[in-house]
Amino acid sequence: MTATQERTSRTGEKLSGRVAFVTGGTRGIGAAISRSLAAQGADVAAGYSGNDEAAERFRKQFCDDFPDQGFSVHKGDIANPDDCRRTVAEVIEKHGRLDILVNNAGITADRTVLKMTDDDWRRVIDVNLSGAFYLSQAALRHMLERGTGRIVMISSVIGEMGGIGQSNYASAKAGLLGLTKTLAREAAHQVQRSGKADGLGITVNAVTPGYTATEMLGTVPDKVIDQLKAKTPIGRLGEPEEVARVVHFLAADASGYITGQVWGVNGGLDM
Repeated sequence: MTATQERTSRTGEKLSGRVAFVTGGTRGIGAAISRSLAAQGADVAAGYSGNDEAAERFRKQFCDDFPDQGFSVHKGDIANPDDCRRTVAEVIEKHGRLDILVNNAGITADRTVLKMTDDDWRRVIDVNLSGAFYLSQAALRHMLERGTGRIVMISSVIGEMGGIGQSNYASAKAGLLGLTKTLAREAAHQVQRSGKADGLGITVNAVTPGYTATEMLGTVPDKVIDQLKAKTPIGRLGEPEEVARVVHFLAADASGYITGQVWGVNGGLDM
């Protein structure tokens, strides 16, 4: 069995019967998360923003790899509050429930502070931070009705450390950490008040990947990649599957005592 087959075959039952919505779920880290959740038995809904052909290719490959799993794709602009609410409603209508929301979608528009335009700033904040809020708000209403659910934010080590030319991206990703902790507190409080606390509850956590081998780094010169590796104690880029593995752990029923936490998957970059 090849490494790819190992990553795309059914390997467990931790998420059997669960439905997950992964934004930006057809490419890069998001695609790895979609596959990892399916490998543990979840039905998956993958969000995407614009590339219909790429989404269709992913859908076909996913259904070949996981013929027994439910799967759907949902197109929308994550910066648009109405699109966020619509896609969450579509997932619930299609699959009958929503147990896991992974706020993974994100964009970059890198420029130094003095060169950054208003649009550069606004668009990255709208997609990377505001979109996660709109989606979480819609998903949380549904989860509170049942008293169970998992929300996972895909932030970034840049949100913890900053990055030259990335004031918009760093601000949005740092904002996700505050959003994670606030939603975690509010969700726990609401579940306790509802009397539906059965051990599973609703948890909200964040994952902060470091430099990861995805197409987002595809245009970065080899010299810069070598510098990034040298800055990382482990000495290499991360693999998308290494991030995805932490997400499916946090999404499991057995992780119900973990909430409001930030999980670094960054090769020790922030030590």
